[in-house]
Amino acid sequence: MTEQTAPERPEPEGTTPLVELDRVSKFYGNIKALEEVSLVVHAGEISCVLGDNGAGKSTLIKIISGLHRHDAGRFLIDGDETSLGKPREALDRGIATVYQDLAVVPLMPVWRNFFLGSEPTKGAGPFKRLDVRLMRETTRSALLRMGIDLRDVDQPIGTLSGGERQCVAIARAVHFGAKVLVLDEPTAALGVKQSGVVLKYVAAARDAGLGVVLITHNPHHAYLVGDRFVLLKRGAMFGSHSKDQITLDELTRQMAGGSELEELSHELRRTPRPGDSPGTDEPGTEEPGTEEPGTEEPGTEEPGPDEHGPDKTDGNPAGGAS
Repeated sequence: MTEQTAPERPEPEGTTPLVELDRVSKFYGNIKALEEVSLVVHAGEISCVLGDNGAGKSTLIKIISGLHRHDAGRFLIDGDETSLGKPREALDRGIATVYQDLAVVPLMPVWRNFFLGSEPTKGAGPFKRLDVRLMRETTRSALLRMGIDLRDVDQPIGTLSGGERQCVAIARAVHFGAKVLVLDEPTAALGVKQSGVVLKYVAAARDAGLGVVLITHNPHHAYLVGDRFVLLKRGAMFGSHSKDQITLDELTRQMAGGSELEELSHELRRTPRPGDSPGTDEPGTEEPGTEEPGTEEPGTEEPGPDEHGPDKTDGNPAGGAS
């Protein structure tokens, strides 16, 4: 029954998606970077976008984050059709993007990076200055709410591990009121343990009610936390599934190329070498009795006339003294 196999969090079919892309396309001259790609992001869900290099993931991020306008299709935010012209418009509509480079300054402390570009001030006129105390306290409390307990918010953010920096960037987006969080390959350069830490905080953002767009090329990471999966291939949709419609093995197969990978495996099979028997991969495995003429084994030649014992003409052994 469908009711028995449904996920724990029911799909909000009756609610308006936070972000919806309906057959969106993007062209750069004659080049089709995206062609009729659809994506739905609900509150409290993680929509994963998977694809190989050049599949169109970066172009999709740029459209959602307001860096580029789409050329065809519909882009809806909270049910209202829109077209974003710059990233500030996306931030004002509650869409925050965390890129791979994280947009942090390595030598600045954690609290300065947390408020980078949005620093609170106090005082007025010539006495206007940064409210350092407020920024330190806010950074520490915001990280703790996400379950991130740093040793010291005054340490340079460059001294943190890659996973910790990703978590700080996620907490920053949540603190500034993001409703939709777009994550660009958050686990690409991380090890297994650090990837697990980042995925835990991605799930925490989902549980806080945010809609998350997870861009990745790792189907195992996507399947751990994802609710919906969109596969891109050369700018076009290759598949769209909910978690209860596809298994991890099938998702991995489609991500790896599916039938194309099977065709490639046939082409890469070992070709028989000259002299190999049919159906064998190693030389020297011929069946007995199949030797070619003139290929007798050494030591089986008929003895010559000088190999029958003593020479009968002179009565002396062959090679002996007279």
